[in-house]
Amino acid sequence: MDAAVAALLDTVLAGTGLDFSEYAPASLHRRILRRVAAEGVESVVALNELIRAEPAALARLAEALTVPVTSMFRDPAFFREFRARIAPLLRTHPFLRLWVAGCSTGQEVYSLAIVLHEEGLYERSRIYATELQPTTLEQAASGIYPLAAMQEYTRNYQEAGGAADFSDYYTADASLAIVRPHLRKNIVFAVHNLVSDRSFNEFHLIFCRNVMIYFNRPLQQRVHDLLYESLALWGYLGLGRSESVRFSQHEHRYETVAERERLYRKIL
Repeated sequence: MDAAVAALLDTVLAGTGLDFSEYAPASLHRRILRRVAAEGVESVVALNELIRAEPAALARLAEALTVPVTSMFRDPAFFREFRARIAPLLRTHPFLRLWVAGCSTGQEVYSLAIVLHEEGLYERSRIYATELQPTTLEQAASGIYPLAAMQEYTRNYQEAGGAADFSDYYTADASLAIVRPHLRKNIVFAVHNLVSDRSFNEFHLIFCRNVMIYFNRPLQQRVHDLLYESLALWGYLGLGRSESVRFSQHEHRYETVAERERLYRKIL
C-alpha cells in the first residue's frame, strides 16, 4: 500500500475507529482520489492534513469509503429468484429473522420488505438492517429518496416480478419519495461493523450483497466466518453478483440455490 494512503488510513482509524486497511486497494484508492478532487486539495498527503484539521472533512471521507452504490431491486433477477425459490420455503417458519448486512442507504432493505409483504411474510418478520456509518444508517431509516429515482426503481421492481403498483409503496412530497410506514415498522436499524464486530443473532436469511467486493481476501474470509456463524441451519445467504461462497472456507457447508444470482442454503 502507498505510504501516503497508509498514513491517511491511520488518521481515519485514529479519528473514527474505522479500519480500512484490509479493503481492496484499487477500489479504496479510487475513492480516496475522488475525495481529493471533491475537497479541492492537491494530493493524498494534503487530504490527510485536511482531515486532521477538520472533523467534517474526516466524516465526509469516512462516509465516502463505506457507502456502496445501491438502488431498489438492484439486480432484478436476484429478487425474482428469491421470490420464486426461497420465499415459499420461508413460510414454514412461524417467525423470521432476516439480516441485511451493509445496508447502505436502505434501498435493498425496503426491496426485501416489499417482497416479504407481497408474499404474505412481512407481518411475521423482523429485518435487521446494519451499516458501518451512523449518518448513512440515519438516511436508510428515514426511508426518504429522490422522487426522480422512482422511475428506475419501478422498472427494477417490475423486472423482479412485482405485480402491484410500485407507487403504492411510497408517498410523494415535492421532489422526495417517502417509503410508507407499514414497510418500516418491522425493521431494526443498527450500527454494525463487519470488519470488527461479532455475530449478534441467528438468522433465517442474510443478504450481504456487493459488500465483500471492497475487501481483500483475508477480510473476505473473516466476513464469511461471521455470516456462516450468524446463519441458522437451512438458512439462506444472498451475495452480490461478483461474490460467491466458492473458494471460501465454508463452501462445502452450503448448497447452491441459484448460482448465477448467488443464492445459497446452509446445510452443515
